[in-house]
Amino acid sequence: MQRPSGSRLPKFSHAFRLGLVLTAASPLLLSATMATPAGAFELFGIHLWGEKEPDRDIIDPVDYTITFDAGTSERNLRKSLERTSRLLAEEDDPVSGDLGLVIKARDDRDRLIATLYERALYGGVVRVTIDGRDIDALPPNPTFDRSRPVPVTISVEPGVEFALGRITLEGDAKGLDPEDFDLTPGEPAGSLIILKAAQKMADAIKAESRPLTEITRRDVVADHETKTVDVTISINGGPVAPIGIVTVKGARKVNSDFIERYSRLRPGQKYDPEQLRKAAERLRALGVFSSVTLKEDETLAEDGSLPIGIVVSEGKHRYFGFGASYSSLDGAGLEGYWGHRNLFGNAESLRIEGAVRGLGESRDVTDLTSLDYTAGITFIKPGAFFPSATLEASIKGSTLETDYYDAATVTGKVALAYELTDTDTVSAGVSLAYDSIDDAFGDGNEYLTFGVPLGYTRDTRDNRLNPTEGHYGTATVTPSYDFFGQTAFASLEGSISAYLGLGSEDRVVLAGKLSAGSLFGGGDLSAIPATRRFFAGGGGSVRGYAFQEITPYNADGDGTGGRSYTTASFEARIGITDTIGIVPFLDVGSVSDSVVPEFSDLRMGAGVGLRYMTPFGPLRLDVAMPLKRYDGGSRYGIYAGIGQSF
Repeated sequence: MQRPSGSRLPKFSHAFRLGLVLTAASPLLLSATMATPAGAFELFGIHLWGEKEPDRDIIDPVDYTITFDAGTSERNLRKSLERTSRLLAEEDDPVSGDLGLVIKARDDRDRLIATLYERALYGGVVRVTIDGRDIDALPPNPTFDRSRPVPVTISVEPGVEFALGRITLEGDAKGLDPEDFDLTPGEPAGSLIILKAAQKMADAIKAESRPLTEITRRDVVADHETKTVDVTISINGGPVAPIGIVTVKGARKVNSDFIERYSRLRPGQKYDPEQLRKAAERLRALGVFSSVTLKEDETLAEDGSLPIGIVVSEGKHRYFGFGASYSSLDGAGLEGYWGHRNLFGNAESLRIEGAVRGLGESRDVTDLTSLDYTAGITFIKPGAFFPSATLEASIKGSTLETDYYDAATVTGKVALAYELTDTDTVSAGVSLAYDSIDDAFGDGNEYLTFGVPLGYTRDTRDNRLNPTEGHYGTATVTPSYDFFGQTAFASLEGSISAYLGLGSEDRVVLAGKLSAGSLFGGGDLSAIPATRRFFAGGGGSVRGYAFQEITPYNADGDGTGGRSYTTASFEARIGITDTIGIVPFLDVGSVSDSVVPEFSDLRMGAGVGLRYMTPFGPLRLDVAMPLKRYDGGSRYGIYAGIGQSF
């Protein structure tokens, strides 16, 4: 199916939005930027242009040059050794005094040997010379010729890989199977594998409600004749103990009783370190604390329980922000918001926001009715009725002009979410929406729709902004009734995302997402509001196509929206460095007139993305092209944001 030539071009087809958002934290960004020397510029730690100035605060600076020989042609090992060397990485920075150079060289040698051990290369040798002399032969207070940079030479002989030999487990670890912890005789004996195995064993025993578990022995003996490593691990689990008294420190305006209740840690409850970790995460997610720490007492109380201390530091409760955006086709936009994270003392949040878009460009700025507006207020109460429940109430209004419909909408919603487990959440609510819509079925269509959204979510991701394993699934059914048209209909939607990290450091992550939805009932399609019908295309579905471009079209070339859709996305997230990654991707999608999804008009978009890792998630920039372009449709799409695409 080709897009009818009479339809309008999507307004976002060649538009690229650039947004500037300034929040209450902006002074931190400004101070960091102003600290950069004139003529040089750094962003997020990346040196973009200009010459870096040397550190002028170093006492008795000594310049040096370095010759580094990794002793191997294996790229991964060579790169790992080169990254380990601080002398190599900081060659342009002087050190403090001759002795400072020696100390740094010895530290480099220790770090390089540790890197070899991580690769199971226990027979490796690292030699370091300064000014032609081995660092072990230097006097306690050496002096070097400073008429030129002091020459430093590092040479590495990696040797051969050692394998795991005899594995001996003692104490409370004796009943464990070493292979369950990646200790298999004959496999590479990397030091990190051994360290992680011992810690995992201790964690497994600790999870048996034995909080005083400790590793009492961890011996590693390398046999250079057989090229094997014998490992002995002994663990003392200590007594079984429940959680004891839970105390809260550091709270000022947030009620301590609420913090204890919301942590869901109760005296007498079985001790589980995973539950303590999740309790801390749960409190951090409230957004009212700048830090949350759970401290376990080093000894048991007289009743044999383990006291737990929750130490919090409150952040700023009020916040605000504003921003601007610009599209070459859609004009400029302004947005702003204000919020409070602790409205009544129990971490209740209130957020008021508004935006206006469509300023300038092809629209008449003197005609305020031609602009797009959005305004809303949202209230969230965590721990409502039950510690595991969250109440959310909102009312939002908007005017929206797209290439397929113009809508003025006001929606009120109240919903309660309940955490069944740490990974499973159910929700139920009611909503009432008024829509006035001009679309392919005519102008001035009005709807007053009552809905009962019911949802289920399962989340096992290890990281919400940058997952490397686990999955995320949602299912939602919303029975609805339009009072004006006396029409009953229901929507059913579901999605599942899965992630698989490859390699010990998850340098490559395979990610996939499948989504589908259907609309049941409602008689003619025109009886269902255009805001409830299905469209696809854009950054949230099939990249390369414009926003809502994938839709059924009528004989006049107008997009109508559909009763069903299916979309799928596949990504290979490849880490080039610790901070830079590339992501080739393929998106597929189809929107149909029928209740059951059809694939007669399947659209595909492909492209590549750039990721830059930051403490608050990856910065994302994607460029995509449609593989099956509509006649007169979008030729490409550019998308930016924070966090992975799904």
